[in-house]
Amino acid sequence: MGGVNRTKSGGGRSVGANLLAVRSHNTALVLDLLRAAGAEGISRLELAERTGLTPQAVSKITARLREEGLAAEAGRRASTGGKPRTVLRLVPEAGHAVGVHLDRDEVRAVLVDLDGAVVGERREAVDLGAGAEAVLGVVAGVVEGLVGEVLGGHGSPGSRGLSDAGSLLGVGVALPGPLDHARGVLHRVTGFPEWDGFPLRDALAERLGVPVVVDKDTNAAALGLSVGGEGRSFAYLHLGTGLGAGLVIGGSVHRGARTGAGEFGHQVLQLDGPVCGCGNRGCVEVLCLGAVGRGDVEEAARVLGVGAGNLVGLLDIDLVLLGGRTISAAPEPFLRGVAEMLDARARREGVPGGTVPVRVAPRGERVVAEGAAQLLLAPMFGRADG
Repeated sequence: MGGVNRTKSGGGRSVGANLLAVRSHNTALVLDLLRAAGAEGISRLELAERTGLTPQAVSKITARLREEGLAAEAGRRASTGGKPRTVLRLVPEAGHAVGVHLDRDEVRAVLVDLDGAVVGERREAVDLGAGAEAVLGVVAGVVEGLVGEVLGGHGSPGSRGLSDAGSLLGVGVALPGPLDHARGVLHRVTGFPEWDGFPLRDALAERLGVPVVVDKDTNAAALGLSVGGEGRSFAYLHLGTGLGAGLVIGGSVHRGARTGAGEFGHQVLQLDGPVCGCGNRGCVEVLCLGAVGRGDVEEAARVLGVGAGNLVGLLDIDLVLLGGRTISAAPEPFLRGVAEMLDARARREGVPGGTVPVRVAPRGERVVAEGAAQLLLAPMFGRADG
């Protein structure tokens, strides 16, 4: 293979390549193993065995990580022969990322360290229909206030945005779609057509002075849940001020060729139903939110269950996770209602293996914001798509 030393994967082991051109890939593999090892740490020999990299390559990578402050010694461990092995650990406080959940009526921001642990949080009301300048001002204020409070170093004379917050890697922003994840440009957000074509990523990066990544709220949540170990094939259904889905298929977030996958809320269930904000009639979203507005949670759960059943039948996923503020307000009726609809579908179709399980997603109402932070962190650990 012309200078590339590869080792076949086995037993869940990652695979590395001893080549300068892929140094960042190999570094990500090592960082991911350091993070997984936790405070107990991991030896260089174990890193070499699990990545397939040579001990020399691992030594160079770990030396660089220690020099950059990302790794540190975690003591020594007895070996089967010779001197005890030095073990290394990740330094969580060496890097931070802000995750922003920009909803239709609220902005929530969290600051997380390299382990993904939340070290600060802020919330503020916002009106997504107030115009780009007003909304950007609120988002920037929340982010700058949070970073300044926890990390300090912001706002010194001559500083530009957050560029002087040394350990800050950047800001991930998640909001309702549809949008172009690759370019950070919004499409016609349901109910807010004035945002169509707005370059949110570039506008916010210019304002804050740090890298910004933009994605749909449901995709960000799905990424965070995947990184957190929720499985290789699941759907995250988010019911809040709107309804959408984040899809993880084969261990990767599925965005689609035009980054438009997961517009779950706008599948039509009732041809002559009420008009939805998207312009169609009888969408899952308008039926579900209408039932919630009437106080009929059971009906809302039944509608959500029908939509979830369609998704399970279409993609043959292994798990359905429920989240969003509406779910958080009444988790049990939604769990029960969705599970009943999926169970009825499985019995009707005689699906091998029985009903697909349904659970409330962990992290509560912070699931989107924490996932947005992973838009920055996950690539560092080779987990850009979950």
